[in-house]
Amino acid sequence: MAVSFTRYGRLYYLDPGEHSPKVGDKVLVPTDSGPEVAECVWAPQYTSEDVDGLPLCAGPAGEEHLARDESNKRRRAEARSVSKRLIKRHGLPMKVVGIDYLDADNVYTVYFSAPHRVDFRALVRDLARNLRARVELRQIGPRDEARLQGGIGPCGRDLCCATFLKDFEPVSVRMAKDQDLPVNPLRIAGACGRLMCCLKYEHPLYQEFRASAPRVGVSVETPEGAGTVVGHNVPSDSVVVRLNDGGRRCACSKASVCGPRKAYDSTYGDGEPV
Repeated sequence: MAVSFTRYGRLYYLDPGEHSPKVGDKVLVPTDSGPEVAECVWAPQYTSEDVDGLPLCAGPAGEEHLARDESNKRRRAEARSVSKRLIKRHGLPMKVVGIDYLDADNVYTVYFSAPHRVDFRALVRDLARNLRARVELRQIGPRDEARLQGGIGPCGRDLCCATFLKDFEPVSVRMAKDQDLPVNPLRIAGACGRLMCCLKYEHPLYQEFRASAPRVGVSVETPEGAGTVVGHNVPSDSVVVRLNDGGRRCACSKASVCGPRKAYDSTYGDGEPV
């Protein structure tokens, strides 16, 4: 099963155990600070593979758990309002991104973003005095800011980092070039302003394709005649060939122009080997 602590927030997977919650039910999720209330997003279902190591659902949330969760939400909202007010009073170049609250220890954690390092010692003292609790401030980068705030990516779907992506893997401009994407920050940057994480997803596919496909400019034989490779279409596993006879372009399967005889015959039947 999958749950989320906030609406449209990141998904966390659980082992339902003996419980069978429905979509929309409130359940208890074990955390380092004790069981927390979350909403069931995917009802329990069987999987074709054995999945080990998932946290065990602690059961449905009771009235006392729901009341505690609502109280903590009010405290976080209050802390956000107080933090913004005091940051403005101190004139600090900071933006509050998220608030965490542990009622067991009475500790607030304020996540903020800033263009550079900020001296917030005086701010921490004022926050602790106003909130009557211990306060910790943590500066985060643009990627973590997008993860906490959420949003819609250029693809029209919820941000990967805010839904299922657990770790940020390094992404380089070379990946965009290998995928024949324009090296334009407006085209290959995500909501965080950094290179889109999804550039990493298909990069191995492009590397595997280029390792076996004929390079642009190479002369090849196709089922429609001889020609020259002028482009690649990796998602369809094909190459674009300009035929010598008339200059017409055609898209051919990679196997038909560079595969072994067995692959060619299985695709097009008996014919001349390439």
